[in-house]
Amino acid sequence: MNTSFLEIEGLTKDFGGLRAVNNVSFTIGKDEIVGLIGPNGAGKSTTVQLITSIIKPTSGTVKFKGENITRKPISSIVNKGIAPTFQVVKPFRNLPVLANVMVSCVCPRSKSTGDWVKKVEARAMDALEFCGIADLAHEPASHLSHGDLKRLELSRAIATVPEILLLDEPFGGLNPAETTLIANSLKRLHKGGRFGRLHSEGPAMLIIEHKLADLMKIVDRIIVLNYGQIIAIGTPDEVVNNREVREAYIGKEVN
Repeated sequence: MNTSFLEIEGLTKDFGGLRAVNNVSFTIGKDEIVGLIGPNGAGKSTTVQLITSIIKPTSGTVKFKGENITRKPISSIVNKGIAPTFQVVKPFRNLPVLANVMVSCVCPRSKSTGDWVKKVEARAMDALEFCGIADLAHEPASHLSHGDLKRLELSRAIATVPEILLLDEPFGGLNPAETTLIANSLKRLHKGGRFGRLHSEGPAMLIIEHKLADLMKIVDRIIVLNYGQIIAIGTPDEVVNNREVREAYIGKEVN
């Protein structure tokens, strides 16, 4: 049985008179990949930003491995083992790709995993090799294609040695070949894939994504939001066959 090590309870966020997230509760087990879907404006990205304390909740709690981390600084949350990626990638555009990942390698969590990590450049190269863009290590980040920027974003996240990844549209704007590359990297990482000298059990994942067919190939469960509220949680098959979900979102995609 999965151990629920990320627990969200009653998470709510008001922006003035608008309730963007309304009493959202769910758990993610240590060995799970979970999808988070819903129409545009459903509250998906806001939920992830609340978990990582990028924005502060109006009410509700976030617990990680039993510890209440609600409202803790994002630097503290990352150092505990939660790494987000973002829908809009914002690298240090004038720095080389390698330097962008090296920034992640000097976080306290990353530095504590063994004496070899003192070689920060080697650690960053390991992450880039895992994501398939080591050949671009010395290119300025501004030269990268959109697909390679997505892989850079994933490289930066996994360089922090996360126990859970929160991924906001990792397939967004990618062509089918690029989507397959990212999906395969995520599956390999989740299974405990090695990159370079680092070996970990493989992180759990919460993935926001609009490319439902690609998402459903890799997730164990799906959480569906609509108007800031959860309307369904289940396996991909259960969600696809849920009438309320189809009316709110999926039906528009599969009809």
